[in-house]
Amino acid sequence: MKLIYVFDAYCGWSHGFSTTLREVVSHRPELPVEVVSGGLFTGSRRVPIREFGYVQGANAKIAELTGAEFGEGYERLIADGSFVMDSEAAARGLAALRHAAPGRAAELAMALQHAFYVDGLSLSDPATYREVAERAGLDADAVVAAFETAGTRAEADADVARAAELGVNAFPTLIAVDAGRATVLARGQATTDDVERRLTAFASTRSH
Repeated sequence: MKLIYVFDAYCGWSHGFSTTLREVVSHRPELPVEVVSGGLFTGSRRVPIREFGYVQGANAKIAELTGAEFGEGYERLIADGSFVMDSEAAARGLAALRHAAPGRAAELAMALQHAFYVDGLSLSDPATYREVAERAGLDADAVVAAFETAGTRAEADADVARAAELGVNAFPTLIAVDAGRATVLARGQATTDDVERRLTAFASTRSH
């Protein structure tokens, strides 16, 4: 059995899910986690953040429901409304980090969200990936170099296609997969207890 986590690094609800994901992963270290970038802000949605008038209200709701932190660095970054969230760049960054440490994809996805939502670092800036890689003890030069390659761009596109193939249209979505069967453990906000209960129920239906 494995988990598939479909998220977007620029999705506030995905940021809010980080605590639950961290706890589930720590409770179930035997389960590999595939992390897929969903491509929320691409194409015509790649516009200045001021065009999404709901952001501040949504963030307040996310913080209230999940305890997620929205830091001063983030508030400064978006203050004038000109910042553009580019999910394609964020997906390339995740792909570059995944290459450096395939078994740590969930941890690195959460680190990316912390870099944006707490520290206020742009996920379009190669320097952000240098910082995330250094904090994680990875080869920062290799990660920054990979961020700009055609292969990483192709991988980002493949992630978006994978999310569509899985039928995911809301972020975050956590799925358990086992022997060709799949079940959704969480869509949007969910507690660790919610996920654990669904995961246990799914595991108990495994054919013997």
